[in-house]
Amino acid sequence: MKRPIVSLILLLTWSIVILVSLPCFAVTMFPVSPETHSDRTITFRLFMPFAHKIDVSIDSGISLPMIKSDDGVWSVTTRPLVPDIYGYSFIVDGTTIADPMNTRYKSNMLTSASMVEVPANTPQPWDQTPIPHGDVHHHFYASTEANEQRDYYVYTPPEFHAGAAKRYPVLFLLHGFSDRANAWVEIGRANFILDTLIAHGKAKPMIVVMPLGYGVSNYAAHGSPNFGSAILTQQNFDIFQIILLTEVLPQVEKNYPILAGRKNRAIAGLSMGGSETLDTALNHRDKFAWVGSFSMGGLFNGVAKDDYLRIFPSLNHKSDSAPLLLWIACGTEDAFFPGNQKFIAWLQTLGMNPIVVQTPGGHDWSVWRRNLLNFLPLLFQEGHAG
Repeated sequence: MKRPIVSLILLLTWSIVILVSLPCFAVTMFPVSPETHSDRTITFRLFMPFAHKIDVSIDSGISLPMIKSDDGVWSVTTRPLVPDIYGYSFIVDGTTIADPMNTRYKSNMLTSASMVEVPANTPQPWDQTPIPHGDVHHHFYASTEANEQRDYYVYTPPEFHAGAAKRYPVLFLLHGFSDRANAWVEIGRANFILDTLIAHGKAKPMIVVMPLGYGVSNYAAHGSPNFGSAILTQQNFDIFQIILLTEVLPQVEKNYPILAGRKNRAIAGLSMGGSETLDTALNHRDKFAWVGSFSMGGLFNGVAKDDYLRIFPSLNHKSDSAPLLLWIACGTEDAFFPGNQKFIAWLQTLGMNPIVVQTPGGHDWSVWRRNLLNFLPLLFQEGHAG
């Protein structure tokens, strides 16, 4: 009878030890991360006691080594950052992971990342503020061209009421390589930017369509070499154009009160979506009169001038269907900046004079949110109508 009593005593003793130490153990395993401070610095923490090297990679080209404490928690504090929304990842012995302590996940097909916001003293245009807000609708459909189920998002302005007689112009807003259809809403905050501009009378109320931007379904799959292949990239863009023009556009015009005609249609996109925008709009000038490219990449970078004529065989600035607005923006620290400048120079040899926007920054959302903020007020304005 002594052994069961001894075992029971030992079990109770160990239970007390575990319960007493559990709060400290939990704090170690689940450290606060990220922690934003009043001086606009951020502290990142990660419990990874057996790792050898950890860095945190942050948007805007920031990469910082983290230091491990005795309890196995790695941490680092940034310098003061410009108020904005930042994506970041931990690089653990060469493997990229999202922050397990952060519920704000940055959706992406290829990388694992989280998001953190450095607030400003006053609300930013992409913040949720007490103004009238529009709605974001999520649609699903079967794509014949892609032979798979697809989705797209539609923003309707605050004044929109289903069944009302008023009709609206439409903007097709395209995401970048490895993004999903929800990127402009989830990361770009496009709906809040629109709400802010409309509320302050700086942009016309409009409907915005955000489709999945791939023609080839596995174009952004893990291990896919497609983005490095000019042939497959062109195929991806060609099929996407068909999907956009023959599947998404007709569905949207059928289900939403959209004004007819090219002068009531705009298209814009970032990175891969910027190239898709130019490829689609400049080859279908009867469809879109308002065109915006943000940090375009993929199709035109590294292209010889002679090949531009192959991509745009009928481009003519004197045509009645020339864009009413052609707006091309890129960050000056962006790897795609030289390619953008080269393409702009070629357009100018044709007598076309796009609005060229060069801003500080690299290939990230802090640039693209501001691109959208400055592009939207120019759309559907009478002064541009031809």
